[in-house]
Amino acid sequence: MVSKTPASAFLLVLPLLISLCLFACSKVPLSGREQLNLVPESSLISTSTQQYQQFLESHQVIRNTSQGKEVKRVGQRIAQAVEEYFTRQHRQEVLKDYHWEFNLVASSEANAWAMPGGKVVVYKGILPITRTDAGLAAVIGHEVAHVVAKHGNERMSQQLIAKMGGMALSTALAKEPAATQQLWSQVFGVGTQVGVLLPFSRLQESEADRLGLIFMAMAGYDPHAAIGVWQRMMQLQGARTTPEFLSTHPSDAKRIRDIRREIPEAMPYYTPRP
Repeated sequence: MVSKTPASAFLLVLPLLISLCLFACSKVPLSGREQLNLVPESSLISTSTQQYQQFLESHQVIRNTSQGKEVKRVGQRIAQAVEEYFTRQHRQEVLKDYHWEFNLVASSEANAWAMPGGKVVVYKGILPITRTDAGLAAVIGHEVAHVVAKHGNERMSQQLIAKMGGMALSTALAKEPAATQQLWSQVFGVGTQVGVLLPFSRLQESEADRLGLIFMAMAGYDPHAAIGVWQRMMQLQGARTTPEFLSTHPSDAKRIRDIRREIPEAMPYYTPRP
């Protein structure tokens, strides 16, 4: 058997990628980057809603406390900003099946995640890092940006191509249900300890940072608060030994530099609110 190099393997799937893009490519809001979305949004939202409810049922949700109310208050303001953003773009159809939910979960982990359809979880362990409503808005705005930029669909589509030859989700579920379910769990899975299991790419993270700054600004939160959040996250994580190009995320130092550079783009959207 002759092994294929990465370059030759890419050439084999290149015609498939080109043909798929002819009917399944969309553009990321703001950046305009072409992305491949093979999975119907309705399927993503339906399955994500089920997984979200299962997660909430198996975890302690903090509701009627000052912190629980803070998550819902900040989240709803971000949601309103997102809806306003797409209204300005005359693209309200992007959010037509969204039903926003924002919940705080009792966990010491410094984490937050969002699923298709507007389902968001914030872990209590991240609140000492966010500190303020504006800091929390930076985190929620970033996670919501992943969702409206359809980064999850893009990852799922890439995995369907890499592992199932570009098979449609419905076909994959019918022919390879176990493997497809495992793949879904890797992309959107809500595990015991963590939310999304398959990391976003560095490009997707950067897009979410940029779009999240605009969402938090439109919601009335100063985008400069995002700098403090990532500075505190960097202090928490300590020095990294892995070079940035080997990481699935931008380094914290680079991320902070990029955010500083992108804040002027977001500031025209910012009007302080009480």
